[in-house]
Amino acid sequence: MMLMQQTWALFSSKPAWVKAQYSTSSIDSNPMAATVPGHAPKWAQKTITLPPLRRGCHLVTSQILKEIRPGLSDFKCGLAHLFLQHTSASLTITENYDSDVRDDTDTFLSKIVPEGRSAPWKHTLEGPDDMPAHIKSSMFGCALTVPITDGKLNMGTWQGIWLCEHRDALTARRVVVTLNGI
Repeated sequence: MMLMQQTWALFSSKPAWVKAQYSTSSIDSNPMAATVPGHAPKWAQKTITLPPLRRGCHLVTSQILKEIRPGLSDFKCGLAHLFLQHTSASLTITENYDSDVRDDTDTFLSKIVPEGRSAPWKHTLEGPDDMPAHIKSSMFGCALTVPITDGKLNMGTWQGIWLCEHRDALTARRVVVTLNGI
């Protein structure tokens, strides 16, 4: 069982979800927002710390949902933005059922981005796996945006959120989740 460490963003005196409410007059001119009368747009933000994971691709959907579910349930319609605060790991959404997909993806990344002392990279200050990790991270990216519908992430049946760890050094990873909507 993975242990999760969390930090709460603080924009008020209480450590909780960050929320900003705007007057309904700010959305009156927006025909999409007008479909939910009396609901002002709101924001919530939380930083989640995922425990160190070995190199490879890891399904983290349930860990993310466990941490954001209380705030997520406040949104009828909106967007969840996930931002990984690291340059040697990445986030992606793909197959959530067969672990072979995660293994195959890691195999692909290892073949396309060479590693080791014979690799052509100049940046090796943090070890021979550092520059390849930066390249792999840039390929998949460090941010995801997922629609929110009726208090849930609106992902496809077979979609899952992955953390791809591209280094051998075990490092906890921070993901900032920002929710916006009504």
